[in-house]
Amino acid sequence: MSNKLQLAVIFGGKSSEHEVSLMSAASIIENLDREKYDIHQVGITKEGQWLLYDGPVEGLGDGRWLNESVPAFLAPDPTVHGLVTLGEGGPRTVHIDCVFPALHGKNGEDGSIQGLFQLAGVPYVGCHVTSSAVCMDKAITHTLLSNTDINQAHYLWFYADRYRAAPEVVLNKIQARLDFPIFVKPANAGSSVGVSKVERPEDLPAAIEKASHEDGKVIVEQGIDGQEVEVAVLGTRPGAEASCVGEIGASAQFYDYDDKYVNGTSQLYIPARLPEDVAERVRETAVKVYRLLGCSGLARVDFFVTHKDRQVVLNEINTLPGFTSISMYPKLWMHGGLSYSQLLDRLIELGLEEARNG
Repeated sequence: MSNKLQLAVIFGGKSSEHEVSLMSAASIIENLDREKYDIHQVGITKEGQWLLYDGPVEGLGDGRWLNESVPAFLAPDPTVHGLVTLGEGGPRTVHIDCVFPALHGKNGEDGSIQGLFQLAGVPYVGCHVTSSAVCMDKAITHTLLSNTDINQAHYLWFYADRYRAAPEVVLNKIQARLDFPIFVKPANAGSSVGVSKVERPEDLPAAIEKASHEDGKVIVEQGIDGQEVEVAVLGTRPGAEASCVGEIGASAQFYDYDDKYVNGTSQLYIPARLPEDVAERVRETAVKVYRLLGCSGLARVDFFVTHKDRQVVLNEINTLPGFTSISMYPKLWMHGGLSYSQLLDRLIELGLEEARNG
């Protein structure tokens, strides 16, 4: 057996961010040190089928992985400590030392697959079950942090079925509590999928319908007039470190899915165009949020810095941020002198360390 670390990179998934996951996984696989790792490429189809793909990384982008694979799954039985494949020769097991989930959105960063990793007894990169679930659900994140000194936009949330039963009650509550423009978001989704900026009351129903198509819970937030900035956080909860601050000059009305992954027209500023004292406040707040929410491994923490008085306002926290070639998380660490490959090594080391420490 190889002396290299047996690393499974899991991608795809039953998520609206399936395609983004494929791009992240391709970047990760291309930048992993083959001298250190034997890489097992595990794809999850949009229908939820698990496949072990042994072909070139280009196959993730052109769809070959779907047809040139064997069925495989991570065994929840910790005595297996890895994958079970179902090839022509019958079932066999593949020992896995660590999992790197290159998964975004539902079923990938919401604690569900992290629970499987825990059951399987296999170390993994990223936040644990509870912190993954908490950070994925914007309504829970906001509610938990409302008891702290973290600045957040004014918000309210409701279940989609509650809105359908009494739409006028919900619409009146939104207009009474918040000033336009406002943002309507699914509570559980990422990459700005299902998000709408709403300028007028008459546009609220369509925005709520769009958000509720992605999740059964909807959150509505006050629009903030400010710079959009992001911080990459790395490390254990007590040992968390923040990168420099990056800034997004969105080309659309807000930094939406197309702007992030399709058009690529947004301007990223690294470091952000902020006074040093304000940037330091953003970094300190990012680490504080990371610790309060019990994160470990990695997260990207997004903020607004208000134009009027330089207030630092939390937008959201993302526990499995994009790892594509244009993603902010790796770019921020690369700016700080950590190469993409070194960043991946560090994340894997952290996953193994967390597993050792229980």
